[in-house]
Amino acid sequence: MKKDLEDHAARFDEKASEYDESKSDEYRACANLVIEHAAPESTDVVLDLGTGTGAIALPLAEDAERVVGRDISEGMMEEAQRKADEEGLENLEFDYGTFREPEYDDAVDVVTSNFAMHHLSDDEKREAISVIADLEPRKFVLGDVMFFGEPDPAEPFYSPEVDDPATVGDLADAFTDAGFSLTAVERVHDQVGVLVAERTPAAESDAEAVESDE
Repeated sequence: MKKDLEDHAARFDEKASEYDESKSDEYRACANLVIEHAAPESTDVVLDLGTGTGAIALPLAEDAERVVGRDISEGMMEEAQRKADEEGLENLEFDYGTFREPEYDDAVDVVTSNFAMHHLSDDEKREAISVIADLEPRKFVLGDVMFFGEPDPAEPFYSPEVDDPATVGDLADAFTDAGFSLTAVERVHDQVGVLVAERTPAAESDAEAVESDE
């Protein structure tokens, strides 16, 4: 990460009230795809990491049993809670948490994230995906800045001073190593996409075997 957590939190606190209006068409397309692929069932618990102002959490709360949002910016989460209150949504919970320390250890069925993980280095992304895998969700839907080809820092989705996106290949390897299989890849832009990762049957069988041995 090129800035520390406090710097990132302060930066997003400042822009929280105007964040939604500032987003690009690609961001909105990406968010819509994350929501579409997450498709929680009525009994599902969703963990939304880097929840921001609730662009993913609020729509999913309409279908899921519960949505847990985690972020490092109090300002962004206050905006998310304000919108949830306006919409009368009571099955959401927002609190501090990071990708590598989400401060959540209960059951989770679906994990989502949109336009947040690219602030981590590649090694940190890999560690975060491993931590998420340990929560044993059946699905992780990641929308983010990611490179489908050779990165061009002149493009609007890549700011070297604050962003550290990975290639799609590196992300795919990280998911596979953590026991997931990629079941969908959506390309929104050369530097924006959505990956859908689901737990492989082998990973689920290994987890069940460990439980039976204990």
